[in-house]
Amino acid sequence: MTNLLERIKNTVMADINHLLDKKEDKNPLALLNQYVRECEKETDKVKKLLERQYKLKEEFSKELHQAEEMAEKRKRQAEVASKAGEEELSAYAQQEQAHFEERVVRLAESLKNTEQQLREIETKYMDMKHKLKDMKIRQMELMAKENITKAHHTMNKVLEEKQVNPTNQARFNEMEQYIDKLEEKINTEYFKQTMDEKLAALEKNQLKKEDDSISL
Repeated sequence: MTNLLERIKNTVMADINHLLDKKEDKNPLALLNQYVRECEKETDKVKKLLERQYKLKEEFSKELHQAEEMAEKRKRQAEVASKAGEEELSAYAQQEQAHFEERVVRLAESLKNTEQQLREIETKYMDMKHKLKDMKIRQMELMAKENITKAHHTMNKVLEEKQVNPTNQARFNEMEQYIDKLEEKINTEYFKQTMDEKLAALEKNQLKKEDDSISL
């Protein structure tokens, strides 16, 4: 148990900055993503060990309680049998009492060790969770840097191509002219539609006035 926990702890507690600073690492974000996935798996393993240790603690506590009750019960029965002159029953009860008392000592020691191991696992599990959280924050930081780097690279590339490449310059000019014409066309259509609506409304209003005059 101790060796397993130490191995997991050493895996998770490795210095992430040292890994990222390796000269051969061309993509630190990809390395960090892989490392985070591995640490998540190891953390899940410790979580399962922790849950199992809790169950073992409960089982040891239950067995200890039962053994203590049986030891006390056999002690009481041995005294009753002895007073009644039932030496055979008294001897049997005393023998059973001794067995249960031995079991109590053994279970108490096992429970003590289990509780100590449980505290160790809990401490390591919390350390791992904090380390994993720190790595995920670092992961988001690197993702943000990667995004902004790609954005600047793309924008610079577009601007450089526009300035340096004559073909691209002509293409950009053509696109700008197309956008200007499209905007002009949209504005013209909007103006026409607005005027048509105003003329139609005016005509309708005039016809209404004429109809009202005839009616009178």
